[in-house]
Amino acid sequence: MNAVEIEQAITDLAEQPFDPIEFPYAFLEAFGNKETTIKRLRAGASNKSDLGGVLQTNNIHILASEEGQVTQMLASLKASPATGKAKAKFILATDGKDFEAEDLISGQTVACAFKDFPDHFGFFLPLAGISTVRQISEDAFDIRATSRLNRLYVELLKDNPDWGTAERRHDMNKFMARLIFCFFAEDTDIFIGKGRFTDTIAQMTERDASNMHEVIATLFHSMNTPRDERTAVGIPRWATEFPYVNGALFSGSVEVPRFSRIARSYLLHVGNLDWTRINPDIFGSMIQAITEDEERGELGMHYTSVPNILKVLNPLFLDELRAKLDEAGNNPRMLLNLRKRMARIRVFDPACGSGNFLVIAYKEMRAIEAEINRRRSEMDNASDIPLTNFRGIEIRDFPAEIARLALVIAEYQCDVVYRGLKLALAEFLPLRNDNWITCGNALRIDWLSVCPPSGIGVKLQADNLLETLLGQAEIDFQNEGGETYICGNPPYKGSQTQTKEQKADLASVFEPYGISSKQIDYVGGWFMKAAAYAQATPTDSAFVSTNSICQGRIVPILWPAIFKCGSHIRFAHSSFKWTNLAAHNAGVTVAIVGLSTDVSKTRLLYDLDRNGQTTVREATNITPYLSVGEDVVVEGQRKSISGLPDMSFGNMPVDGGNLLLSADDAVSLGLSKQDEETFLRRIYGSAEFIRGVVRKCLWIPDVKLPQALDIASIRGRIDGVRDMRLKSKDAGTNELASRAHQFREMYHGGKHTLILPGVSSEGREYLPVGLIDNHSVVSNLAFALYDAPLWNLALIASRLHLVWIATICGKLETRYRYSNTLGWNTFPVPTLTEKNKADLTRCAEDILLAREHHFPATIADLYDPANMPTDLRAAHDRNDEVLERIYIGRRFKNDTERLEKLFDLYIKMAASAAPSKGKKRKVGTNA
Repeated sequence: MNAVEIEQAITDLAEQPFDPIEFPYAFLEAFGNKETTIKRLRAGASNKSDLGGVLQTNNIHILASEEGQVTQMLASLKASPATGKAKAKFILATDGKDFEAEDLISGQTVACAFKDFPDHFGFFLPLAGISTVRQISEDAFDIRATSRLNRLYVELLKDNPDWGTAERRHDMNKFMARLIFCFFAEDTDIFIGKGRFTDTIAQMTERDASNMHEVIATLFHSMNTPRDERTAVGIPRWATEFPYVNGALFSGSVEVPRFSRIARSYLLHVGNLDWTRINPDIFGSMIQAITEDEERGELGMHYTSVPNILKVLNPLFLDELRAKLDEAGNNPRMLLNLRKRMARIRVFDPACGSGNFLVIAYKEMRAIEAEINRRRSEMDNASDIPLTNFRGIEIRDFPAEIARLALVIAEYQCDVVYRGLKLALAEFLPLRNDNWITCGNALRIDWLSVCPPSGIGVKLQADNLLETLLGQAEIDFQNEGGETYICGNPPYKGSQTQTKEQKADLASVFEPYGISSKQIDYVGGWFMKAAAYAQATPTDSAFVSTNSICQGRIVPILWPAIFKCGSHIRFAHSSFKWTNLAAHNAGVTVAIVGLSTDVSKTRLLYDLDRNGQTTVREATNITPYLSVGEDVVVEGQRKSISGLPDMSFGNMPVDGGNLLLSADDAVSLGLSKQDEETFLRRIYGSAEFIRGVVRKCLWIPDVKLPQALDIASIRGRIDGVRDMRLKSKDAGTNELASRAHQFREMYHGGKHTLILPGVSSEGREYLPVGLIDNHSVVSNLAFALYDAPLWNLALIASRLHLVWIATICGKLETRYRYSNTLGWNTFPVPTLTEKNKADLTRCAEDILLAREHHFPATIADLYDPANMPTDLRAAHDRNDEVLERIYIGRRFKNDTERLEKLFDLYIKMAASAAPSKGKKRKVGTNA
């Protein structure tokens, strides 16, 4: 369950008559516990309570108490030996009137009336496996509002199915945006009298909701009509007291969907929430999910934490503004200059969604401006920072509408905080007609037309706050252009998951530079367009991206083009988890990369230490792999730059399933022991090696073919291979039909083979390399080093090599993706002495012996980080120590240091291996 679903479930629970016996189970069910789990608790099989309550191990101890005994019962729960033994994280006591709970880890408590406990649902979200942030736990209004609005939205579509069609979806979205504004306005004194909008609807509509659409349409019409014109157009007296809103928020059609009795009830429930608590930082991204069919199943999962957004905005420009504020002190002139500078800053998010980044940037800048005004004793001053300096592009219309609405709300809230309610109200209405968020495809739009580098003219504007079509009348900036900062969190979309339209979008960006975009992630288009924009004017930009943008085959395609445009990496956050409110969500691994054309600015690299704390280093240069050092782009090589043995793909069967055999298939051939020894071999790909899956293959040398054909079961499979290859449309496959008894390749080790899966889990701390005998073969789903010295296994099994592969080869989804030409052949290894090789050979032997000690445990079992055997971990630690001392005479401090040393060594080795006379050496591609 997600956060919105949980909120709705516990709200329903609080509204039901209290049943002391059923409550604990219903409470746990509301937080996503499965029916089988509840049954086990009911039966007592897993209920560990010693007080007659319900105790779920590692979770919560719940007790329904006698009336008036809640506080005492909570103390009993805390003192209970069973609570401690079961490692309960929460305790909860209630009598149906009062409700008390405590988080035993943090010590935080909740005490409220039973009917109000849903207000604190964020407190309990860890029960559902949702790692909350403090902001959500303390103020869960946005999720509650989203839940209510979602129920209203779904109910309205039931009664008005035509409003859910593509033709009318915009009308429905417009209607929802108008409601959100009215709910906010009636609780913040924008509409005179708290709850005025909701109360009017309750009073003027029939209980069966038959005239609901007419009443709401009348109110919308009134808000779009100046007061002195209302009588003339026939607006009734009960609707005339609402203010003139303008801003084109209520312009155009005022048609309203029809309401059922249930929908009317839902609207009144939404209106009765306290909308003064709306948080525009996060509300927009959650509310947009209501109107997106593909996202409604993930309601409540769209929260992007403010700290994560500030990881982009702070180093991009906010830190520097705060530093200038500190430098100014109380100097009136310096403070005034800073305020004037801020009034000209343009913040541009070309993938703005519902405006999170723009809202946070605006609020942070208003806080700095407020401090300037305080120091200058000008607290009543109207803000010099115009909303229209916060530009965005969003491809979907409703998020674009919500982005503008969120900024309008943020402006009002800032005015209330910094200037007082009276001045905020006096200047809020009527809204301006400005439309500063463009609805369109950011990769197809000229960004300079939306956010020009200088002047006040802009080519694009819509004349309706809720109509965002391109090519409409112009809108101007209020102030002459100053600095421009580009930011955001664009869609990621790897090359394999892009639609045809998205592939075409990328091509339109990269083809002018002579670059094929086939392997570039969708987010790469935003980086390229930011670099192109910066050619017109000095600009800093920063985007959140999957870390794949700085790994693997994308790097040599994308980054040289960005550098050629004159941009460099000014700051970066190396990989970290960008989490949301999804239950059991591990988050997407992302990086933040900031670009600049200003070479004078300090370059900063942010990283996480072993304790998960952020560290920052100044750097002379940040590479596209997000390391400190010279700019380097690693491309595939046909031969190892370190002189290491050749690594190749294993053998591809191209057999239509005839040469590959399961264990049962092998038995069904009915071979004698001697024939099994002659014609069958065990074959290993990634799954077979990692998970211990047994698979065999027919392995028939030419000299043994006549003997094989005498065996009917083998002959039939050979015929099957021939038929499959002859029917193929590939000419190469057709040619292979002449030797239908064999794989495409027939490689194997004379003594042994080192095997390395092509793809392996990112959860392992080491790559799963292994040793197989000379009677086993490797499939094309793994790499092989035939008869390579055993010390090569020590290299591959090292932390150093894993760090290199993760960076240079990149990942397939989230798994490590190995490449022989890009990973192995580029891996820089110092010249090894015979002693070094002997030491590494011993390390490899120790790793293999430790694995053998735990037979029949598989590689998957042994390298589970939570269950890795102590002796195996010790063998790997010893291997890392021996190898790292060869590199630098000591252990590396962290992966960042490892990577920087590897790049330094790679640059030197690549330079020495480069052809003379300045010719660029031709590099290989994956074999």
